[in-house]
Amino acid sequence: MGRKKNSREKKRGISYSVRVEKINMIYDRYQATGLTNREIWHRYIYPVYGICERTFYNLLKASSRQGEALRIGEGPTLSGGSGDERV
Repeated sequence: MGRKKNSREKKRGISYSVRVEKINMIYDRYQATGLTNREIWHRYIYPVYGICERTFYNLLKASSRQGEALRIGEGPTLSGGSGDERV
């Protein structure tokens, strides 16, 4: 039998990443105007995406985790080059 995947090891699809991006763009646009997170979710996120407030917060957190993963992947390589060389 194969090993059961842990929820932290779950691979996210492209549609999930696109939804995270779009929700964060909406959030960034209205957060600058001084609206509360709940008001942004209630007025602009829930009517379009139909997600609960808790999921909204998880998606905002997911964007920071995805950005962190990108920064880790862009770090220096062991060869000391730009990362284009294969070892």
